[in-house]
Amino acid sequence: MTHNRPIAYSMLELAIVSAGSSFRQTLTNALALAKQAEASNYKRFWLAEHHNSDHIGSSATSLLIGYIAENTRTISVGSGGIMLPNHSPLIIAEQFGTLAHLYPGRIDLGLGRAPGTDQRTAEAIRSDFMRAAQAFPAEVDKIQAYFSAANKQSPVRAAIAEGTGVPVYILGSSTDSAHVAAARGLPYAFASHFASTHLLNALNIYRHTFQPSAVLNQPYTMAGVNVYVADSDEEAQHLFTSLIRMFVGLLTGDRAPLSPPTEMTPELRAMVNHPSVQQMLKYSFVGSKQTVKQQVIAFLEQTGVDELIAVSAMYNLQDRLHSTRLFAEIMTELNEELVKPQLHQKQPAD
Repeated sequence: MTHNRPIAYSMLELAIVSAGSSFRQTLTNALALAKQAEASNYKRFWLAEHHNSDHIGSSATSLLIGYIAENTRTISVGSGGIMLPNHSPLIIAEQFGTLAHLYPGRIDLGLGRAPGTDQRTAEAIRSDFMRAAQAFPAEVDKIQAYFSAANKQSPVRAAIAEGTGVPVYILGSSTDSAHVAAARGLPYAFASHFASTHLLNALNIYRHTFQPSAVLNQPYTMAGVNVYVADSDEEAQHLFTSLIRMFVGLLTGDRAPLSPPTEMTPELRAMVNHPSVQQMLKYSFVGSKQTVKQQVIAFLEQTGVDELIAVSAMYNLQDRLHSTRLFAEIMTELNEELVKPQLHQKQPAD
């Protein structure tokens, strides 16, 4: 691989409700997943923001972050992301400043521009949503100002946030977000687990227009990828059928709870080969450890990202926990292979 440093690996949790389950069980499962991620040395555990869904439990993101952080010990916990046009920057700064005092050095604030819902619900959340979405860069600047210790002299303050050092990340699925992150010298996370089209172009724009800042002196890139690791390729493909059906449901408007996995039928293979589904699931690592390891290597060589954010929607919690452990083993092995050549080069000559 072309990397000369270890690749961080993290997790994004959408809190998707499985058929026959409940919101309560889904949130409990999210904590179990976070504990497994922590035990497996994942760098961070992020939670998304979605609204107006019977089948997604991550709607009050700040509250869920507090729940996960309270019941874990070391892993960073944050938003992937807070959809900023839905909120007042002042209130978000106060919420995350509070979290930072409760869980020092462990809270991340990832910010996105999309509503995380349909247009009518976005308007119900905030009547001036479209104006706020267009003002996203300025809203990010407000957030950063509220977190700054220098904001003490401002007439409007989020005092509990000032000087807490909460790191801000820009999330995106298009090239617009790349410009926002680069201009502010902020780390950049791309939602390639469902929006693959602009990944390479966005990364290129971000790297070539990046301006060093007080928080980051060189570009830092993160990419979301679907991860389904099992003891065999066949078992992983079996688990993956739940995600295929979910994405087809999103495209057709047939939104249902996450379905149990099924056999990979000819019908499902045809669905996967549909251009829209294929584009959305392009960056999916599915298979045994050895298979997924090769997929990860190819992706890292293609993109050069600094961090992978694993995303998975599995019907059964135990399957997710097992996949979480196996993916950590893959990343540990890859990072050990990256370090070995460097150690060899540092050996003194005989």
